[in-house]
Amino acid sequence: MDDSSIARATKLTDAERIDWLRLIRSDQVGPRTFRTLVHHFGSARTALARLPDLARRGGAARPGRIFSEDEARAELAASGRLGVSLLAPGEAGYPPRLAMLDDAPPLLGIRGAVDALMRPMIAIVGSRNASGAGLKFASQLAHDLSDAGFVIASGLARGIDQAAHRASLDGGTLAVLAGGHDRIYPPEHDDLLISLLASGAAISEMPLGHVPRARDFPRRNRLISGSALGVVVVEAAHRSGSLITARIANEQGREVFAVPGSPLDPRAAGTNDLIKQGATLITKAADVISAVEPIMERPIELREPERSNPPDFDPDANERARIVDLLGPSPVSLDDLIRMSGASPAIVRVVLLELELAGRLERHGGGLVSLI
Repeated sequence: MDDSSIARATKLTDAERIDWLRLIRSDQVGPRTFRTLVHHFGSARTALARLPDLARRGGAARPGRIFSEDEARAELAASGRLGVSLLAPGEAGYPPRLAMLDDAPPLLGIRGAVDALMRPMIAIVGSRNASGAGLKFASQLAHDLSDAGFVIASGLARGIDQAAHRASLDGGTLAVLAGGHDRIYPPEHDDLLISLLASGAAISEMPLGHVPRARDFPRRNRLISGSALGVVVVEAAHRSGSLITARIANEQGREVFAVPGSPLDPRAAGTNDLIKQGATLITKAADVISAVEPIMERPIELREPERSNPPDFDPDANERARIVDLLGPSPVSLDDLIRMSGASPAIVRVVLLELELAGRLERHGGGLVSLI
């Protein structure tokens, strides 16, 4: 399993936490770009100083907005008043398996009983418009897995999600939010969130005040699956968001489980297809437990990533042009860009950083990139 997280051991200093928050909240900087910048330049502070020049060289008409130190201090203070801690991968309370992902949030807003996040998790997701049978099964499964010592992770949505949360309140459940901690969706689950914080927790990578949009839910889904050993899909129609979670889980190397349903019920069409595609069919908690026990026996190893030295060079015009010409709307891998351009890996990474900070590059799963 690939591991490109940054923070490995202890705690960020107060100054580092402010720098990290400034960098991840700056324009065009997502989790993967954050990691590339910090690995490349050695610190978030140095990366912040280089952002305008990198964006200019990537073709930006004007540099993207950089989050100010005052804004970072204000966000940290507001988060603290709400009981939210902004933690980095490797710090106590940051879900260990989530920290293994190359797109793990550099700072994750965590609220509640953070000790629960250090325990093994199983995600349960499914239809918002669930059947009575689906709700009953999700509740029983969550209850049994909770009794077996697992924390249940889900997305606080209507239907299967809320059934799984409510059935595992006593043992601990994790709500993964698509918006800020003060913008709960759906609003009627605010009471459920308050209830689960006693023995469980809520996490979000979004700033306070962020109202979730449609594109935020797939980002949220990667945190649900990434925090867990495996994902159980109880009910899902074709093109369901739960199927996105299952696909992401598979890409992350997580176990994918599906509950079979009637071929006459469209709410089971997605789960039945998952089983055809190789997902593990389950009918009880013991099926899940037997599949994840071997994984639990393996230690979680968060390797220290290799760091490159801050470059004292700029890619020359010919190198930049060769790399840009190889890019287009179809995703291409970094290895292919290096091979086809004849440039060094460091040069290719710098050019991609320039393009991304100029808003011209999109990163995809599996290390693929394309021009916007």
